[in-house]
Amino acid sequence: MGFVSKVADFFGGGVVKTIADTVKGYFPPSMSDKEKSELSARISKAEHEHERALMALAVKADQEVTKRAAALEGTAKDLKSIPIIGPIIIFIRGCLRPSFGVFTLFTDWQIFSGSWSVKMTTATGSYTAEGALILALNILVLGFLFGERTVKNLMPLFTRLMEVRGFAASKKGGDE
Repeated sequence: MGFVSKVADFFGGGVVKTIADTVKGYFPPSMSDKEKSELSARISKAEHEHERALMALAVKADQEVTKRAAALEGTAKDLKSIPIIGPIIIFIRGCLRPSFGVFTLFTDWQIFSGSWSVKMTTATGSYTAEGALILALNILVLGFLFGERTVKNLMPLFTRLMEVRGFAASKKGGDE
């Protein structure tokens, strides 16, 4: 059985939880409290083992993705072996993320301070091309810098700020 089919079985089934709920609902009345608690403990242990196996599969999947990316894109060790150009590429690759962060910070500062007049939304509330580009840039950069969870938690606030700024600019300018 392949790795993908194992993951599909875990995510698709939830077999242990279903069995546990079903069995607990059908304990015979003649079963003693001690026997019920022992069976419940065994079911809980099976659920725990299932969760551990699922987590191990998630770790393995993450490792395989990392390994595949290294095989396709190469590593810094591979680049070091190229004279002169290798270290330059490593340096440029290391500068990209901070450069995008600084550029995004500068862009947001200019827009939110009012130095740049950028129309973020139309009168109907949909994003303009500029608004969509700035929103996408912020999502990408914030996702890299702070992680996906932070972006998900802050996205409603950020979207609302962008909309308020866009509506304020369109009302101020008076044009569509």
